Amino acid sequence: MNGRLVGVDLARTLALLGMFAAHLAEQEGAGPGGVSPLFQVVAGRSSALFAVLAGVSLVLAAPREAVLADPGAYRRRILVRSSLVGGLGLVLGTPSSGIAVILTYYGVLFCSALPVLSWRARPLALLALAWGVASPVASLLLRPLLPDPTLAVPSLTTLLTQPVQLLGELLVTGYYPVLTWATYLFAGMAVGRVLQARGDGARVTRPLVLAGGGLAVLALAASALLTRTEQVRTSLLASVGLGPGDWALLDHERRLGFYGVFPEGSAWWLGVWAPHSGSVVDLAHTTGSALLVLGCCLVLVRTLTALPWPLLAGAGRATLTLYSAHVILLATPLGDEGVFARHTSTGLLAHSLVALLVGAALVAGHRRGPLEALVGGVVSSIRPTSAPGAPSSPR
Repeated sequence: MNGRLVGVDLARTLALLGMFAAHLAEQEGAGPGGVSPLFQVVAGRSSALFAVLAGVSLVLAAPREAVLADPGAYRRRILVRSSLVGGLGLVLGTPSSGIAVILTYYGVLFCSALPVLSWRARPLALLALAWGVASPVASLLLRPLLPDPTLAVPSLTTLLTQPVQLLGELLVTGYYPVLTWATYLFAGMAVGRVLQARGDGARVTRPLVLAGGGLAVLALAASALLTRTEQVRTSLLASVGLGPGDWALLDHERRLGFYGVFPEGSAWWLGVWAPHSGSVVDLAHTTGSALLVLGCCLVLVRTLTALPWPLLAGAGRATLTLYSAHVILLATPLGDEGVFARHTSTGLLAHSLVALLVGAALVAGHRRGPLEALVGGVVSSIRPTSAPGAPSSPR
């Protein structure tokens, strides 16, 4: 197996475990703002890492030369993948699991790659940068024109009963709005093009780690400096109906995170870090942290060659299957009591261990996850007419 892909699988495994922690770990705790340290680490960052890796995988499955040779076939592949993943998300969102299922948003998000699928790394990186600055501003301007979000998980029910509302939430006002989340996809696509062209040597991974880490730190520092200003605090508090003495309460809520978008009442929110807020600083920080994690994973796989990385990162090859099983499990009584129960340390440990063991078993048996095999089989049936050497899958 290609070491570059094992590094991506390792990063995807960490993203999966991070999302488990975001769903299952206690939110309140002894960390800053009264929020548990574990939750503060994973909230917002894990799902962003997934989205960046989706962009990486998308272009690894579509070499630029092959796309240029037959763009229609590769775009049809993305549309089919989008439909299958989005449809699965609607099914998983129908029973009550207590999770804001991300897959339907992903299905729509994939479509944003269609116009730029053949782009080189540098234009994609510049697009991600511009989109990360412009899309939060666009969100701030558009949301007052749209109905308030219902906070309903996309499901077959919402598709049938509130299709227009659902579309607005998928694109602008929902948990993972495509308007702002396209930033992650474009950034991941840029990284994927670099990996295709230059491999995963130090000349690629070192800038990835340094740039990602630097961006993440600078974004947090900018937010911290901004929110120390009394004028800014007063504006932020007023935007959510709180008074001057309520900063500790707002800081607590901010650290827990929002529901996909930041409050509309103050433009200062654009420069404030909060998980799942979609602010400029949020997009910058989480994109940076995703690049940092991916770079570190590529370095680990390349340097610590004695470790059985394919087995350790096996869950990253079956994230669609394992995430779906995780959601289904939490929609059953097992999600509320017993070894898999949410908001317990044993529940988080159980979900994580099962995912790691299943992933290792699939790798050892040279198998893919059932859902990965299904989606991959359908997508691979759309064969390019002339794509020399193009793989049908990133794995």
